[in-house]
Amino acid sequence: MKRLKTLAFYLTLSLGLTSLPTLAADSASPMNNEQTVQIQQIRNATLKINYAGVTFLLDPFLADKGTHPGFEGSFNSELRNPLVDLPMPAQELVNGVDAVIVSHTHLDHWDGGDHTFIPKEIPLFVQNATDAKLISAQGYTNVRVLEDSVVFEGVQLTKTGGQHGTDEMFALKPLAEGLGDAMGVIFQAPELQTVYVVGDTVWRNEVDQALTEFEPDVIVLNTGDARIVGFKGAIIMGKDDVLRAHQSRPEARIVATHMDAINHMTLSRIELTEHVKQHGIQDHVLIPADGEIMQF
Repeated sequence: MKRLKTLAFYLTLSLGLTSLPTLAADSASPMNNEQTVQIQQIRNATLKINYAGVTFLLDPFLADKGTHPGFEGSFNSELRNPLVDLPMPAQELVNGVDAVIVSHTHLDHWDGGDHTFIPKEIPLFVQNATDAKLISAQGYTNVRVLEDSVVFEGVQLTKTGGQHGTDEMFALKPLAEGLGDAMGVIFQAPELQTVYVVGDTVWRNEVDQALTEFEPDVIVLNTGDARIVGFKGAIIMGKDDVLRAHQSRPEARIVATHMDAINHMTLSRIELTEHVKQHGIQDHVLIPADGEIMQF
């Protein structure tokens, strides 16, 4: 019965219906410096990234605290989402954004059909035609599928792959369809550090391949260790993946996000802070508070 509830919930989710940093970030000026990379943690997996003077809003989930019920069939489903407020008014965080990137259309990554904060004509990148159709139906008029790689205002964006859950989960067709696809994105520009936003995936060969091919200087991991009832393993990364990322790219700086805001996250900033200290990698890992700006 628990698995049936989980399957039903994720089918609904797939349709889009429903400051403890371990390393202080460099002092950051407003997000308009073309010679630096700035990443602002907003809430959950929502990030504001200024790259080569272009400002991207990634996975905007702008609902007020407690707007939505917890995800049925997932851990702590009695809690309402999001668990916390935005660190600033939604309209303020949208100001100055040049483009939006939606890694996938699960509710905790995209709720643009529920509000009018994001301009309908803004360039909006998605992973596939299915997500493009859904978002276009919500009135957005400049939706672009990131097929492989594209240059936008001097920034090269490259799509990367993964899997939003374990092989056990994806062996069940209804659950696999509900979890769906989710992309990561590589940001590149001349003379700037390469940023790899890994996205909602567990660790897979696609992640290894991206690390090898692009040699990112900054790796953004969704590390909330989100869990659904009745299954071993998580649907995104967790604390051990932070260690693995450091081992794979010892010289890179790792940004850990997607924690403390949605009911089914089982890893907190506090716990991850202790974990990276225990393994002596605190000089390589940032665990930003909501609203915090990091400069690279």
